[in-house]
Amino acid sequence: MSNLRLGPFMNEKPVKLTIELPGALMRDLQDYGAVHAKLTGLATALPPERLIPPMIERFVASDREFSKQRRRKL
Repeated sequence: MSNLRLGPFMNEKPVKLTIELPGALMRDLQDYGAVHAKLTGLATALPPERLIPPMIERFVASDREFSKQRRRKL
């Protein structure tokens, strides 16, 4: 099993968002997609636009201060 932080992907209705990324980050995301595909048995690498949402989701979910402040707000 993969030790990558990203696991399998869920299909969910997307919301379109346009962003600009530095070239180096884009290359890193493409490389990450290739490694993810290799370790999870995918035939082809997922494109960066499929990788970014779960990466952000995991980042937000693991931010303890955000969770604490969010609970205080609600």
